[in-house]
Amino acid sequence: MRVSRETFTKGGLPFTILVIGGGIFLIYLTFKFVPSILATSYDSNLPVGENNAAATATTSIKEEFGKKDVWKATHVKTPDSVKAIYMTSWIAGTPSLRQRVLNVIDTTEINAVMIDIKDDTGMVSFDTQDEVIRELGWEENRIPNLRELIAELHEKDVYVLGRIAVFQDPYITKRRPDLAVKRASDTSVVWTDRKGLSWIDPSAKEHWDNIIRLARVSYRAGFDEINFDYIRFPSDGNVSDMYFPWSGERLAASSHSEERAFIIRDFFKYLSEEMLKPDPETGIPFEGKISADIFGMTTTAQDNMGIGQILEFTLPYFDYVAPMVYPSHFPSGYYGISNVNSVPGKIIEISMGEAVRRAQATTTTLSFLGGKPIASTSPQLYTKKAYDPDKLRPWLQDNDYPVHYDASMVRAQIDATYNVGLDSWMLWDPANTYTVGALRSK
Repeated sequence: MRVSRETFTKGGLPFTILVIGGGIFLIYLTFKFVPSILATSYDSNLPVGENNAAATATTSIKEEFGKKDVWKATHVKTPDSVKAIYMTSWIAGTPSLRQRVLNVIDTTEINAVMIDIKDDTGMVSFDTQDEVIRELGWEENRIPNLRELIAELHEKDVYVLGRIAVFQDPYITKRRPDLAVKRASDTSVVWTDRKGLSWIDPSAKEHWDNIIRLARVSYRAGFDEINFDYIRFPSDGNVSDMYFPWSGERLAASSHSEERAFIIRDFFKYLSEEMLKPDPETGIPFEGKISADIFGMTTTAQDNMGIGQILEFTLPYFDYVAPMVYPSHFPSGYYGISNVNSVPGKIIEISMGEAVRRAQATTTTLSFLGGKPIASTSPQLYTKKAYDPDKLRPWLQDNDYPVHYDASMVRAQIDATYNVGLDSWMLWDPANTYTVGALRSK
């Protein structure tokens, strides 16, 4: 068929083909480039400013860093007084169940929520979109819409903390038993505690780096604060049969009774220094907060209790330190109290009152903290740096162990926290059924 120029100018089949082809090409260009132009969307009714917790983009942004599209989440400022509750990853990922927790936030004084990033099972609760973490098989996508959930909480000015269980990790110890605490009686076997759970040797630096990587991707997903739990040596089970493939030589070579505390302090220092560096994947600086959960007894103990935790070794490296001062976890006879559950407020006043004193103190009787001896003091005192007691943010008990904790018992702990000069606290209930009667209304 001979095609003349007139065919294109006056119509006909070729002209139709040209028009259709051009239309398809324009559609392709639209889908290719327009979404990237419109990707950043802001609500013009929201004020923008560093100190305004509501100054967040209503649509989280994807920006291109190198060849990767990275979700750039919104964040809110840390409240002056944090009043938080805990929500498990399973409940956070189930809309019908998490609504009861969200109702507590919507109707009471609660202004923050802690959600599991990696819980005691060792599994990461969301799709991190990180190749290294995926290769570890670390993910169990329990919260498929995590980023959207956090964005919704931020729209309500709710501060979102993410909890990472660090050295208790039954998953990684199976995948990488070379990193695990072993049995001294048979070093080919991974040691387990009385619950059958296994632990990473706290000196395994490869695990340190993986934890930091997880913290960074969690901040990218929208968490405002990264909380580190199980940052210690194991404590339950046959502890005399533990062998540490990474800490063992150091422990054996040291005659110091606090060597475990020095190992944990080294982890704290490394974690703190690395988190201050820009994210190597994106170049984005970490502008969130980091916090540490420690045993409640650290507030009054004079040694590391065999787990490597010392209050004064924690304060320099974290924005906030959360002693788990659950009254039920203190022994009978603590400060002369035979029934600790009968006086929950008093337990908090004693433990957190001592924590405040130790934080503020400029001297200490603990020589291993590294201070200089002060002449002519008895008992011998050593210099010590003072820390702002507002770093302290206790975990309080709101669960029925081993007795029912009613509203008055929960409120007594909150009021006791205020009585020692602190204004932030968090409530722990693994079942996520909080005692609303203990909380003030919005």
